[in-house]
Amino acid sequence: MSLADMTGLSLVDVTDLSVDFGDLRAVDGLSFRLEQGAALALVGESGSGKSTVAAALLGLHRGTGARVGGSVEVAGTDVQRASDEELRRLRGGRAAMVFQDPLSSLDPYYAIGDQIAEVYRAHARVSRRAARARAVGVLDRVGIPDAARRSRSRPHEFSGGMRQRALIAMALACEPRLLIADEPTTALDVTVQAQILDLLHTLREETGMGLLLVTHDVGVAAESVDEVLVMRHGRAVEDGPVSGVLGAPAQPYTRELLAAVPRLDAPRKASPAPRKASPAHGEAEQAGEVGVAEQAGQAGQAGQAEEVVLEASGLRRVFGRGKRAFTAVDDVSLTLRRGETLGIVGESGSGKTTLGRMLVGLLEPTAGSLRFEGRAHTGVNPAVQMVFQDPVSSLNPRRSVGESIADPLRARGESAQGRIRERVAELLERVGLEAAHHDRYPHEFSGGQRQRVGIARALAADPRVIVCDEPVSALDVTTQAHVVDLLGELRRELGLALVFIAHDLAVVRQVSDRVAVMRKGGIVEEGPVAEVYGAPREPYTRQLLAAVPALDPEAAARRRAERRELAAV
Repeated sequence: MSLADMTGLSLVDVTDLSVDFGDLRAVDGLSFRLEQGAALALVGESGSGKSTVAAALLGLHRGTGARVGGSVEVAGTDVQRASDEELRRLRGGRAAMVFQDPLSSLDPYYAIGDQIAEVYRAHARVSRRAARARAVGVLDRVGIPDAARRSRSRPHEFSGGMRQRALIAMALACEPRLLIADEPTTALDVTVQAQILDLLHTLREETGMGLLLVTHDVGVAAESVDEVLVMRHGRAVEDGPVSGVLGAPAQPYTRELLAAVPRLDAPRKASPAPRKASPAHGEAEQAGEVGVAEQAGQAGQAGQAEEVVLEASGLRRVFGRGKRAFTAVDDVSLTLRRGETLGIVGESGSGKTTLGRMLVGLLEPTAGSLRFEGRAHTGVNPAVQMVFQDPVSSLNPRRSVGESIADPLRARGESAQGRIRERVAELLERVGLEAAHHDRYPHEFSGGQRQRVGIARALAADPRVIVCDEPVSALDVTTQAHVVDLLGELRRELGLALVFIAHDLAVVRQVSDRVAVMRKGGIVEEGPVAEVYGAPREPYTRQLLAAVPALDPEAAARRRAERRELAAV
């Protein structure tokens, strides 16, 4: 009999929860329960209130100015009425949280093991040596190799996946009854994501802890939980067993959310004929209306007959010198034709981004050559532009978005302020924003809107090629679909060639005509999307495809079992 059965209490019991930030109601009348040992996912778009709910479970809104109403009980603690000391005992002791960005959660100056030991000593009266041994033990438990040695490493010496494992180890140090995981795999590639999800599943089986998973990725939810609660605008839209909600959703919004998820088993449709007329304002915002997959067929085939706009031969890039030299890209050759999209996939560290930066001219190759429209291409070429993964870091926070978009126009010699502002207004509208947004600053936009600003800035140079480096990896599925649709429309209408770099194989399949699979700096497999995805030749490609989350919980369970068998070989 579980502890919940013995006490008659749920592990988490939330009743009529509301959270207000000034005039904004982020959570509105939410109620749900989580039993001991069970797993629940809060799923929704950015801004739906799911992370606000997770923070409320640990009383993290206290002292922030937020107004929290309703009742929240976690592991026997009334969070609303608890004293600061009671909350301290709850946090990290009986309930622990794993955040999306481990770098912001870990102190860069201290060793990983010391930080875990500090958390353990805060909740248990043990010696420093015992705490240190506990830290090594939990690091080993979450799959950190050579845990005793790596416990002395600092966060920057760990990969993204290892840092996330370290955060999970820190959460496990005090053996909590509840683990809250807030977007724990968003920034990870598919294989590392699968490893983290498998780890969470194994830990639940071994410890009996409850799991509250916060995610915008419906596939991640299908892989990880028993029940799903779909949120929108701070309210519950639909909830129930994961097989029922994902397999037969009752609410239109849930169906829209599922329709926006890129899938490996979705049919790829033939594209409409290219057109030049601009769409009505907001057309690109209709998720799934005309995805890039629907444009990939005929447009890509037509592109095969067009001229090669970008050609790379034997590209190599080495960082460092002597014994510290590291080859990030090694002997990569590829061609890109007008009007087609070439997808580049691979795990983190495979060399995708380094290759993209060389194609744009932001990095000089150590060896090899680039040709643009048949001529040698060195340095930055305005006709080859880039859309970056993180629009926040690529936009100056002290300048309006209109000024940032205008930079390429001024770089070409345009000086008439009236003409510049008129062109920026056209570009803003072309990417689904408004001309009135010219004087706003980056922090005033959502993630998807900021990515549209980045696309508008790239278009300002009238490029022939745009290299997109993980342009949708940080976006929720519906916003992701909007941006993907926009890129497809631009390609079709402007005759652009796209290089689409991503770790999400389902998205790459949706947008690309051809795909190149990278591993350890080289291309291990390349060909038309249908061939590479339908009949992959390389074991590594098959491994990547097996790691893509499935929306069917039964299929997810089978894949998890297959991955365990492969790991045991």
